[in-house]
Amino acid sequence: MASMDKGSAMSSSEPALAQANGGWLERRFALSARKTTVRIEALAGITSFLAAAYLLVVIPSLLATGGMDRGAATTATIVVFVLSTVLMGLYANLPFIVGPGIGGSVILGVTLAATEHVAWQTGLGIAFISGVLFLILTLIGARSLVVQLIPAQIKLGLGASIGLFIAVLGFRNAGMVIANAKTNALALGDFSRPGTLVALIGLGAAVALQGRKVPGAILWAILIAAGAGVPLGVTHLPASFMTWPHSIAPIAFKLDIGSALTVAAVPYLFVFFAAEFFSTLGTTLAVGAKANLLDENANLPNINRPFLVDSIAATLGPVFGIPALTALVESAAGVEAGGRSGLSSLAAAAMFALMLLFVPVALAIPKEATAPALILIGLSMFSTIRHTHFDDFTDSLPVLSMVLLTLMSNSFGTGIAGGLLCYVLVKLLAGRIREVPWGLIVLAIPLGYYFWTVVKPH
Repeated sequence: MASMDKGSAMSSSEPALAQANGGWLERRFALSARKTTVRIEALAGITSFLAAAYLLVVIPSLLATGGMDRGAATTATIVVFVLSTVLMGLYANLPFIVGPGIGGSVILGVTLAATEHVAWQTGLGIAFISGVLFLILTLIGARSLVVQLIPAQIKLGLGASIGLFIAVLGFRNAGMVIANAKTNALALGDFSRPGTLVALIGLGAAVALQGRKVPGAILWAILIAAGAGVPLGVTHLPASFMTWPHSIAPIAFKLDIGSALTVAAVPYLFVFFAAEFFSTLGTTLAVGAKANLLDENANLPNINRPFLVDSIAATLGPVFGIPALTALVESAAGVEAGGRSGLSSLAAAAMFALMLLFVPVALAIPKEATAPALILIGLSMFSTIRHTHFDDFTDSLPVLSMVLLTLMSNSFGTGIAGGLLCYVLVKLLAGRIREVPWGLIVLAIPLGYYFWTVVKPH
């Protein structure tokens, strides 16, 4: 009995002893209070890195589509990952990794630069302005106002529209789907092409690994596909696997803010802003819940801290040449592995920093090998449409219009603008204009002007 009491006393005093003897790491990250250890946090950080490392290949590839130097974009992507994630770990003490999302890179590299022929420097300017707006709203505590301004159904449609666009882009990169140059209609590609075979191998690997919940499943699938591409002549091995990082000079400090201040930029400004704002909100709450960090009211204590880190990252990212930085949902992989504090973020940042020496490996991976990542992530994002109120056509019609317009115009900037405008018009015609936030009615004016003057058939 005495031994049991002694064991209980030792157990109850363990956190206090850890607090007293754990050193700087314990005091800084409150490891015992969050029921974690340095070893668990380190493994969780590595897991988060593996889950998100595919972005080091996908993001530069998307930005290179718009004319950016891929080597410089790769180095810059790593740099912003490291700086932003370290800031999140030290300031917010949360197990989140912060980096560029695929949606923002698609907007800049594919939609603006490659499709709309808008200079990528201007796209960076739009992303920078979006980051500044996000920072201002964070500092003045106006997040709740923005949340109330945008209808919930439009938020769900936003994710579905971007998801569909990303998935179709993945199918096209894989060669599974091709576009008719005259009609822009989509058709099935040649599945016997070496590049398409590589993508199919990667897609099969990604499904198999994710189904088994293997950490870093998408990254491993990319590597498997790239390896399969060597004998097929799709992947070309670099002369050296290790080298000094490429200079970021070709893309850093090249943003053009002046050219971004136009009416035509308004839909894209909104998309950048929405991607950053709502991704942060959703990620912090969803991942925070998985880590048991929410309070009794399902709120994340000191949520201003991750919001401030995200807004700073979203503002500085375009300065380095990388748009739309946000807290990434891939952080959930590290939390699943036991990450509970900012120490896991620092471990993930250290792994990203090591990748600066292996840039040639990233550059050797072909777009067909990264296509499965786009397909799976896009389809995952599209699943948010299931929450749409299909029993109320005044809610569902704007969402479906947004999705279809995105697909038909090959531009989700146009799709988002159309969805917002459609929402206002449908509510007005249905005699339910009072359901529309006043701010959205005001926004409908420049959006209407955008469609009247800018969006024209080619």
